[in-house]
Amino acid sequence: MRFRSLALPLCASVLAFYFLVSFAVAQDAPATPVAPRAITVDDAFEIHEVRDPQISDDGKWVAYTVSTASLKEDKTETRIWMAPTGGGDAIVMTAEDVSSSHPRWSPDGKYLAFLSKRNEGKAEVWLLNRMGGEAQKLTDAIQDVDDFSWSPDSKRLALILRDPSPEELAEAKTKDKEKPGSEDKDKKDAKGKKPKTPPPFVIDRYRFKSDMVGYLDHRRTHLYVIDMVTKAVVQITSGDFDDEEPAWSPDGKLLAFRSNRSTPDPDRTYDTNIWVVAADNTDKGAHLTQVTTNPGSDAAPAWSPDGKWITYITQLDPKLFQYATHHVAVSPAGGGQAKVLTQAFDRMSRYPRFSPDGQFIYFVADDDGTENLCRIPATGGEITRPISGHVVVSGYTIAKSGDLAAQITSIDRPSEIFTIASSGGTPTRITHVNDAFVAKIKMVAPEYVKFKSKDGTLVAGYLYKPLDYVAGKKYPALLHPHGGPVGAYYGEFNHFSQLLAANGYVVLEPNPRGSSGYGQDFCKAIFADWGNKDYQDDMAMVDYAIAQGFADPDKLGVGGWSYGGISTDFIIAQSKRFKGAISGAGSAFFAALYGHDQYILDYDVELGRPWENRAVWDKISPFYKVENITTPTLFMGGDVDWNVPIIGGEQMYEAMKSLGRVETELVVYPGEFHGFKTPSHIKDRLERNLSWYAHYVKNDGSAARPAEKTN
Repeated sequence: MRFRSLALPLCASVLAFYFLVSFAVAQDAPATPVAPRAITVDDAFEIHEVRDPQISDDGKWVAYTVSTASLKEDKTETRIWMAPTGGGDAIVMTAEDVSSSHPRWSPDGKYLAFLSKRNEGKAEVWLLNRMGGEAQKLTDAIQDVDDFSWSPDSKRLALILRDPSPEELAEAKTKDKEKPGSEDKDKKDAKGKKPKTPPPFVIDRYRFKSDMVGYLDHRRTHLYVIDMVTKAVVQITSGDFDDEEPAWSPDGKLLAFRSNRSTPDPDRTYDTNIWVVAADNTDKGAHLTQVTTNPGSDAAPAWSPDGKWITYITQLDPKLFQYATHHVAVSPAGGGQAKVLTQAFDRMSRYPRFSPDGQFIYFVADDDGTENLCRIPATGGEITRPISGHVVVSGYTIAKSGDLAAQITSIDRPSEIFTIASSGGTPTRITHVNDAFVAKIKMVAPEYVKFKSKDGTLVAGYLYKPLDYVAGKKYPALLHPHGGPVGAYYGEFNHFSQLLAANGYVVLEPNPRGSSGYGQDFCKAIFADWGNKDYQDDMAMVDYAIAQGFADPDKLGVGGWSYGGISTDFIIAQSKRFKGAISGAGSAFFAALYGHDQYILDYDVELGRPWENRAVWDKISPFYKVENITTPTLFMGGDVDWNVPIIGGEQMYEAMKSLGRVETELVVYPGEFHGFKTPSHIKDRLERNLSWYAHYVKNDGSAARPAEKTN
């Protein structure tokens, strides 16, 4: 999704990297209650990120992950836990000092498989026996295992592996030489040895960059199957295509998967389809069945219990790509006439799965500032919501009994794991990972408000009043545009917004046109027209807060990350109302990103080529209006971000510096992609936000930047 970051405090809705766990992973609330206090910067690292719930087929246990951010070690660690669905203490399943993720139960209930890079090696599949004992490594791949899926009989795993690099192949040969009994006369002591100069990148792909990867070559991801007993690995798909999201048929004979196999160049289309291949295929995918033929993107296949149908997510208009509603659909497993089930619903949907009896399809829908778990008859019909309200359901699984486990976050609580009985009813929380944190923090309950934009369009958003708000008093207000642009703010816990409210600000989180959750027409309203209608909607929320009497019109600030940073650039180039701004991972001179970031296909489809459609590119580029800016602005970003490269902030900073009329500063974080991972960098960003706003928006006499730290 363009410009959307899933782990940044200044982007759409959720602060994923602020939901990281502290050193202790206690599962219970403190015995002695303490007086609640205001939230702080360092509380970002007291929050536990609980995710990826996996319920066992017998419905008795749920495995999940808990992540920990350590400022002292300046790293994040993820461990796997297991909690009984009937109540009781949770059990930690994996060791300290090494991250483990992606827990998956074997269908027979004997094993819990997971991914881990142990001993500084590759990401491999490890097995935990339910009877006890240490984890055992199952795979021995020369490249990372990206994903895996159990066969229904628990005798095989489908693996997703990327074609090995020349370096990985050479390393594997070296390992073979170093096996006991082998001789290597040319082997040298590595001490003091000069590292080998890396070879040049040779580029010949249309899409040749990706954030967190860098330059792309023709190494692709493919499906493999490993036998649990013999450990023999067979590659079952191949070609210059990426194959992902493996799903076993109920009889274990077939694997469905997602792949863009467009010819001659899959990089130039959004045409991912659902394909099926025999699980015992030995000719690397020479005989595939194409299940779907929709020219838009199809993804996330899941089989019906009888093996006759496949449900999946479909996007019907490839020209609208991310702006188009993604629907739940079903197709005969062998291909044929597909049926879109949620077209009338017109809400972004994901994670479709059949109920154990095959009568219903569950999915998560993005609707009106929420993400609810929904259910629809497999043949179409009325949509119901097993989990509803102003909450966010980020993942779920279903046991054979029909019981569910889900990851849920709400306004007043970071994510936890809940279960729902097959008979329905209210979700029951089975983890208490964040109880200690919640008990000691005074929180602000944001309001979900609706207001009219300049042209009369009804817009919604979340509004935080300052902690200990006093009626009748005016407060400094911060407009916080979200990322995306097809993102949104939801009814979920948000450390950054709580932090700003605790520091005396009104916090405005609008969902302007372009946002998800309000239908396709609302979403596509900014297509090739960024910074126009979304700007009007963002400003309408500012006017709403002022009209309500609690926002001080003379103390306004604005800031965002990703498309939120881009929106900030739009806003300060069109309005002189703001006293301070922070543009994180933003951009304003879009033609400079053509061929530089990862969105080449999106640019060509939405905006056209810059030299052929210059008027559109110039119109949406606030860089050409930099002389209008009167707002002191801080620009921030990571130096290896290929999503929205730091060049966007550098250009705006340099332009403002060249003019020399308005205070500006640029902060570049080394080694960071679009989603920051280093705890000390996250802490630094938060502190700089508070300092910049306090100095320029509150005008309280404090410094515009935090004190530099010395070793």
